[in-house]
Amino acid sequence: MVEAKHLTMDELENGLALIRQSPRDEGVLAMIVRRPENGQREVLGEGLLNQAEGLVGDNWRMRDKPAAEDDPAHLNNQITVMNVRVVSLVAQAKERWPLAGDQLYVDLDLSVKNLPAGTRLAIGTAVIEVSTLLHTGCKLFMARFGLDALKFVNSVTGKPLRLRGLNAKVVQPGVIRAGDMVRKV
Repeated sequence: MVEAKHLTMDELENGLALIRQSPRDEGVLAMIVRRPENGQREVLGEGLLNQAEGLVGDNWRMRDKPAAEDDPAHLNNQITVMNVRVVSLVAQAKERWPLAGDQLYVDLDLSVKNLPAGTRLAIGTAVIEVSTLLHTGCKLFMARFGLDALKFVNSVTGKPLRLRGLNAKVVQPGVIRAGDMVRKV
């Protein structure tokens, strides 16, 4: 794994112009990452999304098992999606993208304005729906990318842009592949 220095707030903010140029209606699924166990990551060329498991083989349901079983609303965080321009900035190397902990990395404007809750995204033969559940950075994100990166994604600017990404649920099962188009439906 490539080691990278943690960027300063100024360096991160200098990346905002490129992030804001993300496609608005149709982008590309650049990477699929399955988390079979805590701390493990598998980069996939192809994955299966379904309503029971989210990304099949991912540990999403096991990680939050009591909440997932007792609260149907918990399905709103089956899938986490992050913008490739943001993860490229904070991770600084593609090999480090999976450290962010998300499953889908897309080149698409994930902002609240562009993708309000309820927006559906078609990826391959699957469809996911953007949730109201806020996706924020955590201690692990900070450890991997730095305190300034955590502050950057959770900032007054970062939250509406969803720099940390978004939560979604699967509404139509299907196969997804790296390189698939991601489009609003």
